[in-house]
Amino acid sequence: MDDSQLLRYSRQILLQDIDIVGQEKLLNSRVLIIGMGGLGSPVVLYLAATGVGQLSLCDFDTVEISNLQRQILYDMNDLGESKVAAAAQRVHHINPNVKVTQYPHKLEHDALIKAVKSHDVVIDCSDNFSSRFAINKACFQAKKPLVSGAVIRMEGQVSVYDSRDPTSPCYQCLYKDIIELEDTCSTNGVLAPVAGIIGSIQATEAMKCLLGLPTLMGRLLIHDAKTMQFREIRLKRDGQCPCCGEGIDPVENR
Repeated sequence: MDDSQLLRYSRQILLQDIDIVGQEKLLNSRVLIIGMGGLGSPVVLYLAATGVGQLSLCDFDTVEISNLQRQILYDMNDLGESKVAAAAQRVHHINPNVKVTQYPHKLEHDALIKAVKSHDVVIDCSDNFSSRFAINKACFQAKKPLVSGAVIRMEGQVSVYDSRDPTSPCYQCLYKDIIELEDTCSTNGVLAPVAGIIGSIQATEAMKCLLGLPTLMGRLLIHDAKTMQFREIRLKRDGQCPCCGEGIDPVENR
């Protein structure tokens, strides 16, 4: 690190759990963020500010005025623009030393596997079960830690699924089947700061994955903003899980 970087990250370097060695790890890390919406916004902002060396941003959507209530990456000047392009520009303004890779399209099948394999941590900020299941399976196959979050109405949840640990459950241990009639923010609404809370926790958990610190693996953290309460559910690996269950071959399970 040069003097400018030492100054920029000085408040993190002061932390015993990070120090210069940890900051160097962050600077050399690659994180894939899928979904540039209400969750992806605080994730991108915080990881760029904290000095993660490479951020890969994935979203096929454009900025709409209804996004601005909670998607704090964007402003009125971004309306109609690609979310990924606008997010990349914002990262550059926050921290020009961060390298940005743009995926302005949906990552699927082999392209998703390839992208996951080339990163150290994957953060799922998507808003539908089919995408979450696909991302989970790719992370399990590639043995990459997955930080998964979700938010709706005044509630949110977040956990870490780390297939590098044989005891870790995966996302599909929690949700067995794709729910066809999905609740979404567009149909049920969402309180903007709740997305910020959950997204900030996702950013924190991703950093801890990169630094080798204890994470939410095996625990589902649930937040109810209406009562301002957090509760935790212990998760165990399901031997009958269609993704990571016993006897499942991570290579053939595609």
